Amino acid sequence: MDIEEVGRNIVDGAVKVHRALGPGLLESAYQRCLAYELGKRGLRVECEVVLPIVYDSQRIDAGYRIDMFVEGCVIVENKTVEQLLPIHEAQLLTYLKLRDCRLGFLLNWNVPLMKRGIKRMVNNL
Repeated sequence: MDIEEVGRNIVDGAVKVHRALGPGLLESAYQRCLAYELGKRGLRVECEVVLPIVYDSQRIDAGYRIDMFVEGCVIVENKTVEQLLPIHEAQLLTYLKLRDCRLGFLLNWNVPLMKRGIKRMVNNL
């Protein structure tokens, strides 16, 4: 499955989960439901993946975790906030760079329509 197909499945799965649950739940609930939905579609999903930083040639676990890593190529960060902020975008872009990935999604589940809560971001490496 190519990266764009993975991305389409993530967006479609997020919309399906949001239609069923609506806004107002904890981020962890949406994450588990989306992981389940993507797994049903045959995608490999890892949750809460350790993301070390490299400083002075040393790998250091500084407590960073990727919410979801799908098919080893797409990062998903889940939020339940009033609105996505530039700091959320900076976080995802940094994760994409640290993991050497090209595609990521910020999903804000605290919206009336999920399409308003999806932010696709790319790292041009």
